[in-house]
Amino acid sequence: MKNIGKRGIHYLQRLKAANVPNDLIEKGQNRVIEASLTLIREKAKLKGELLRALGGVVASSCLLGVPIGHNSSFLQGPAFAPPLIREAIWCGSTNSSTEEGKEVDDPRVLTDAGDLPVQELRDCGVDDDRLMSIISESVKLVMEQEPLRPLVLGGDHSISFPVVRAVSEKLGGPVDILHLDAHPDIYHAFEGNKYSHASSFARIMEGGYARRLLQVGIRSINPEGREQGKRFGVEQYEMRTFSRDRQLLENLKLGEGVKGVYISVDVDCLDPAFAPGVSHIEPGGLSFRDVLNILHNLKGDVVAADVVEFNPQRDTVDGMTAMVAAKLVRELTAKISK
Repeated sequence: MKNIGKRGIHYLQRLKAANVPNDLIEKGQNRVIEASLTLIREKAKLKGELLRALGGVVASSCLLGVPIGHNSSFLQGPAFAPPLIREAIWCGSTNSSTEEGKEVDDPRVLTDAGDLPVQELRDCGVDDDRLMSIISESVKLVMEQEPLRPLVLGGDHSISFPVVRAVSEKLGGPVDILHLDAHPDIYHAFEGNKYSHASSFARIMEGGYARRLLQVGIRSINPEGREQGKRFGVEQYEMRTFSRDRQLLENLKLGEGVKGVYISVDVDCLDPAFAPGVSHIEPGGLSFRDVLNILHNLKGDVVAADVVEFNPQRDTVDGMTAMVAAKLVRELTAKISK
């Protein structure tokens, strides 16, 4: 799997070695980028027009898949997650109702703008600086179509940086972030990679895209993670004190005085008994009901969200973690839509 992440770069190197002119390569890249963004733009436009015609919708969740795996420090399987999450959302083993009573088969509640073709972009030699900008642009294209709000399917956690950046820039100010994870993902540049899935929240905080960052479910943190948390004023809630913090975390009120609330759910925030299909298995995590209690009771205007780090290659044969990820998406959909 590690070879997949490098395939595009190797292809570009071969083209340059064959003396293909740089301007020709760049023109080809630009065409692929424009085609990729055009499809998302037109799908979001169609869904936005439909909802505006229906009327009475203040906010509607819109799925956007960003199948990135190459910024993972261990396994790259999360790149395969978005289509399997979608399949589980519509699995016939359950119905379309969320626990809060909204119906995900109602287009006023949930629509879909498809997936950004990440591997195709990398096959053209698009580097990560440019790829992060393309992800941000795709999120903005969804947000331009009122009343759509992006609910992004990862992919590894590196996607949260360009997504939050886009949300903050589009809304014109910082957001409050609720981040559920076993890890703080706040290394300055993990293994030298500034876009590592373990560094996404360092980039977010450096950019000033968040006023408050609350990290819940943490149980794998080293001195750098704690020091970075102090540097950025992060509110880190570790699992070792969860019983003490439960009442606070199940009654959060966020977003006042800023542009809203962003929720990022790394599936490994859950104990592996509930979600074994993750790259970094870390025992001692949240129960699924713990997570739902936090999400359901949160008071605030949720403007966007992501669900990341589901790794289908580590899931059980009956797709249990896919269903867990899908349930998270469904309940986030209900939280966003109104």
